[in-house]
Amino acid sequence: MGVSPGLVCAHHHLYSGLARGMPAPPSTPRNFLQVLEQVWWRLDRALDLEMLEWSAKLAAVEALQAGTTAIIDHHESPNAIEGSLTTLADACAEVGVRVSCAYGVTDRHGSDGAARGLAENDRFLSEGGRGMVGVHASFTCSDDTLAAAAELAAKHGVGVHIHVAEGADDLDAPERLAGLTRDDWLLIHGVHLRDDHGLSGTIVHNPRSNMNNAVGYAGPARFDNPVALGTDGIGADMLDEFRLAFVRQRESDVTASPDDAWGWLSAGWDLFPEARDDTVTWNYPTFDPWHLAYSTTVNAIDVDVDGEPVLRNGTTTRVDEAEVRAKAAEQAQRLFRALEELT
Repeated sequence: MGVSPGLVCAHHHLYSGLARGMPAPPSTPRNFLQVLEQVWWRLDRALDLEMLEWSAKLAAVEALQAGTTAIIDHHESPNAIEGSLTTLADACAEVGVRVSCAYGVTDRHGSDGAARGLAENDRFLSEGGRGMVGVHASFTCSDDTLAAAAELAAKHGVGVHIHVAEGADDLDAPERLAGLTRDDWLLIHGVHLRDDHGLSGTIVHNPRSNMNNAVGYAGPARFDNPVALGTDGIGADMLDEFRLAFVRQRESDVTASPDDAWGWLSAGWDLFPEARDDTVTWNYPTFDPWHLAYSTTVNAIDVDVDGEPVLRNGTTTRVDEAEVRAKAAEQAQRLFRALEELT
């Protein structure tokens, strides 16, 4: 059996755990902005804290079964902001997954919405929560909000977790963020960043999401910044994301090897060092990237987090998986009904 440290998902949206099977949007999105407006921005408006709890628990259970013990989450629920980060953190802790939380500040819901998002980040960090200051993206924020988020992050000694140049609507992100970014920032996607963009921080590559949203290929090997891997809310199977990152790179460069993508996966341990102390036992005899790049049925058998068993024989030890899945299914139906009632 192969053994490794716990894997790290460097960008997740735990609130999307209930999204599978959600009702179709009012009309078929034709571009990325319409995907946001008609799918994800409607979904986040429909969320409440009870939905968040079970969405996070379900996502955490599935993360452990994929050998992922640490998640860096980016959250938005504009009608359930206060307490949302604690709800997510507590749900992950109950399952046994390490998590770093951030609320995605935006001006989409007015200056009051932005202020409440900043306040939730401030409250959570002030109370000792593990996290960052979240920002949705510069194209949905005023300059004042971007500056306030950077100031709040500096106050708490953490970075900012922000989507950057994911689609064509955010092309001016380097100019908007100039002078604000620091090495501890997470710059998510970077699909449309110039090679010489001038921003500091780790770029988090999410190949499956980028393909799903038809926004293009980030080509992360071109950046001087550190690069890590995330899923953008499509589960937390980091070995699967690694394989996809490799073949996406190799699609246009036959000389590409799994080593680049493995380096991006490994960068997660720099962002969440505690995961190195976790132990995952796999149903595959080796943990060599050249093997794993072409082996598609590798699963975690046992997982220990901070020395404590959280998965044995593929089954969670701290929570009843069947109960989590049943409760999550109930909350998914509540969410779907709420979506159908949205105007």
